[in-house]
Amino acid sequence: MPNWLLPENIADVLPSEARKIEELRRLMLDNFRLYGYELVMPPLLEYLESLLTGAGQDTDLRTFKLVDQISGRMLGLRADMTTQVARIDAHLLNRDSVTRLCYAGSVLHTRPSGLHATREPLQIGAEIYGHAGLEADAEIQELALASLALAGFDEVRLDLSHVGVLRAIIGADPAAAKDEAALYLLLRAKDVPGLDRLTARYAAPVRAALLALPNLYGDVEVLARARAELPELPGIGKALAELAALAASAIGRAEVAIDLADLRGYQYESGAMFALYVPGLPNAVARGGRYDHVGEAFGRARPATGFSLDLRELARLLPTAERKHSIRAPWGNAPELKEKIAELRKSGEVVIQSLPGHSNEQDEFECDRALVLADNGNNWILKNLG
Repeated sequence: MPNWLLPENIADVLPSEARKIEELRRLMLDNFRLYGYELVMPPLLEYLESLLTGAGQDTDLRTFKLVDQISGRMLGLRADMTTQVARIDAHLLNRDSVTRLCYAGSVLHTRPSGLHATREPLQIGAEIYGHAGLEADAEIQELALASLALAGFDEVRLDLSHVGVLRAIIGADPAAAKDEAALYLLLRAKDVPGLDRLTARYAAPVRAALLALPNLYGDVEVLARARAELPELPGIGKALAELAALAASAIGRAEVAIDLADLRGYQYESGAMFALYVPGLPNAVARGGRYDHVGEAFGRARPATGFSLDLRELARLLPTAERKHSIRAPWGNAPELKEKIAELRKSGEVVIQSLPGHSNEQDEFECDRALVLADNGNNWILKNLG
């Protein structure tokens, strides 16, 4: 096998694609700052017990693990930056007030998360800590939608769900509570026959509610159906009211759908969850939600909500950027030439000097002008190239 081949679902990013990704990263981080988010940069690897604290089993399975050659302890290469940022909020910043943090960096997955997905996503996201109210959830949802709008996507579908619905249902029956993990898997797969078998010994109202969940998806009218078909439990009423408010805040900015059986992230989420979809991609392009209990694992419980997306996956959906007009200049040490090149670059022009004996070949730039010496031999001027 050639030694230059890369592992499956790992790829180099070439110039034109790298430029798209970097421009998206700058756009989004600059927009996060306009909302008051502060940038943090967690390490790529850390001790495994810290990295997986508060994370669900999915994150554990996606994490590459290795032995530290210095301490002998187990290390993990981060598969998600959310818990790292929660650790920073809990222990390093340790603020009492609301804290808004954002981040961008590569993560590594042992397996791809979806069809054609990379195992090295470039994750970018934002988190709010310290406010338990729905206002924080609404701001995060707005910020996620604004990020896709900045990327040029005007057809976005917002899928909403809430872990409080399932937790309220199984909390009403000890037998169901014991089967929480199995119920989660069956609901996520919308396996109605499997649910029918597992719930046979549950209390009738609980069984009926669990069997109804896989069919409670569609537009916002699903919320009315859910109120009619699910038990009148405080947790369910609160969850449906929150979903109604979040759906209303997104009207006009996205197509809104409700799916009460979409439980990805259930193991560490604690409230409303959302996923954003765009044309051309079968997987969700962004996911977010509330995870109030993650901070408890770091010894400091803090309300928290946030979202993240993969810049590499998003950039792949965008058209190839037009080549940037640039200027070709000769190589030389003449002070007048160097001064002219510096002046052009300071004004924002791309000036590419041709090294002796070589032509210029770039994916990103198109030299449509040349810097040449005027006929008088004293001045350097621009000449259009036909």
